[in-house]
Amino acid sequence: MQQTERRTNRDRSDRTQAALVAAARGLFVERGYAETGTPELVAAAGVTRGALYHHFADKQALFRAVVEAEAAAVAGEIEQAAPADLPPLEALTQGGDAFLRAMAAPGRTRLLLVEAPAVLGREALDEIDARHGGRTLREGLAAAMAAGALRPLPLDAAAQLLGAAYDRAALAIVGGTDPAECRAVLAALIEGLRPPPSAPGATGPGRRSRS
Repeated sequence: MQQTERRTNRDRSDRTQAALVAAARGLFVERGYAETGTPELVAAAGVTRGALYHHFADKQALFRAVVEAEAAAVAGEIEQAAPADLPPLEALTQGGDAFLRAMAAPGRTRLLLVEAPAVLGREALDEIDARHGGRTLREGLAAAMAAGALRPLPLDAAAQLLGAAYDRAALAIVGGTDPAECRAVLAALIEGLRPPPSAPGATGPGRRSRS
C-alpha cells in the first residue's frame, strides 16, 4: 500500500513538474524571461504558487529546467541522426545537420542562444551544454580524430570553436539566412580539419613501408 502511495505521489509530482516546464517554455518563448511573472506561470500550468516553489526554488530555477530539457531534446535528435555505426566523419556531419534542424524548432534558438546566456550566465550554460549538445560534438570530434579522419587537434578548443560556429549558424538561419548556405560553409570547415594527403611514398595508416 505504501509503495503504491509513493508511486502515485511521485507520478503526481512528475506531472506537476512537467506541466510547469511546458507552461514556462511557452511563456518564455512568447514573452521572454524578464516579462514572464510567476502568476502567469502557475496559471498557465494550472497549479498553485506553492506547487511552483515546491519543485523550483524560483523563476530562474524553472527557466534552467526548461533550458536543460531543450538541450536534452537537441542532443537526442543529434544522437538519433548520428548512430555509432556511422563512419566518424559522416556521423559528425550528420550530427551537425541534425543540430541545425533541432534548433529550428520554434523558440528554441531564442531560449538556448539568446535568453539562456543572459539569464543563467556563461558558466552555468556551459555546464548544461557539456551534458548535451556540447558532449555529442566533443565525442564526435574525438571519434573522428581517433579514426584519423580529422587531424589531431586540442579537443576542447576544437569543440568550443566548432560549436560556436554551429550556434552562429542556427542564429543566422532563424534570422533568414538560407540553411543550405550555412550547411555548405560548416561542411567546408569540417573538411578543412581533415589531415593533409600523405606525401608520395610516405608511410601512414593503411600503408606499409617497402624497406
